[in-house]
Amino acid sequence: MPENSPNILVVDDEANIRRTMAICLKAEGYQLQEAASVREALAEADRQYFDVAFVDIRLGTQSGMDLIPGLLERNPGIRIVMITAYATVQSAVEAVKLGAYDYLPKPFEPAEVALMAKRAAQARRESARAAELTRSDRGMDLESASPAVQKALALARQAAASDATILIRGETGTGKGVLARAIHAWSGRRERPFGVVSCPAIPTELLESELFGHTQGSFTGAHREQLGRVAQAAGGTLFLDEIGDLPPPLQPKILRFIQDHEYERLGDAVTRKADVRVLAATHVDLKAAVAAGRFREDLYYRLNVIEIDLPPLRERREDIVPMARRLLSRFAAENHRDIQGFTSESEAVLLAHDWPGNVRELSNAMERAAILTQGALVSWERPLAGRAVGGPAPDAAADLTLEALEERHIRRVLVVNKPLEESARILGIDVATLWRKRKKYGLLGEAAGR
Repeated sequence: MPENSPNILVVDDEANIRRTMAICLKAEGYQLQEAASVREALAEADRQYFDVAFVDIRLGTQSGMDLIPGLLERNPGIRIVMITAYATVQSAVEAVKLGAYDYLPKPFEPAEVALMAKRAAQARRESARAAELTRSDRGMDLESASPAVQKALALARQAAASDATILIRGETGTGKGVLARAIHAWSGRRERPFGVVSCPAIPTELLESELFGHTQGSFTGAHREQLGRVAQAAGGTLFLDEIGDLPPPLQPKILRFIQDHEYERLGDAVTRKADVRVLAATHVDLKAAVAAGRFREDLYYRLNVIEIDLPPLRERREDIVPMARRLLSRFAAENHRDIQGFTSESEAVLLAHDWPGNVRELSNAMERAAILTQGALVSWERPLAGRAVGGPAPDAAADLTLEALEERHIRRVLVVNKPLEESARILGIDVATLWRKRKKYGLLGEAAGR
């Protein structure tokens, strides 16, 4: 979908008002859907993503105010403009408190509608861009002195302008997700949604519904119709993280979607289309997976139109200290700490560590250091391996294998019963990796309810 053609929903129980606004907005090049009630509006928001909604404050016997939370839940970031002939300061303030963007009183001129739509759409674009920059900047960055990383970034920028499928390869924590967001931000789809699906983090029986959506009653617990990530990312980008763990039954459906942009919801025979660009990432050797019969060869070649390799941090040591300084400065500011940097001994410790968790591990270490360091400089004298950065030396556990130590530590974090995302952040790994390790160590029952 062109970036200058936002999708707008008009909700008004008066057909003449809807018709007038439709004529005005379509003349400005906007795509538009109409709804006459709260129920119709929510149904439309379930079917597709809207950038802006014009909502009448009085919808027959219902209030347009009641629609605000539902629209925001279904279309995060949507800009809602309340329209009414009963304009008062009190109702305007109430609408804004509920999450409305602005207020347009009746009667209005077509030029006023066009101007409000332009302002709201621009606000939505700026918000989306700021959110992308914030997410891309959190914990990792793409600044690098490494020739290998610079080559990868140059290829990513060049490929971003196309709609080609891109496969990003690299170890866990190398920044594959950050690079995927950057590709989206560099592309012509940057003002449309960016969706993420972590293939191993979602149970196999729910992954198809998560991707393509389902109809009410299509399976036990499907109490209402639900959009999938594909529909929610319409016009934008869908990032399939750790696609090497995609279950075999879903592989032909993903292949079909990449080839033809067609899919069906669970419980629905209607074939739908969605203009969505697919990016994928994996730490798995997909060629080996194809040879072993675990991954479809045709899907591999569809994904691998452009391949970008991100090297592990141990192979780009020139980046370790500069990146650590940037991360430490950021986390110190966030935690209101006055930390100026590292001692020379600490920098030597940073360079001596192999960083098996890559950039994510470094980010986690710098956040801990920003919180726990006493004084203006981070001061370490011993190697980082085997201890929490910024914390005390480990107790005696030399008789345990590395695998046993890992299982013990993961179990301890999970017992605290934090959300899975928070546990992964504390461990310095992503959610997909934590899911695999829980399965490996038989910990799927830990922290019940997650």
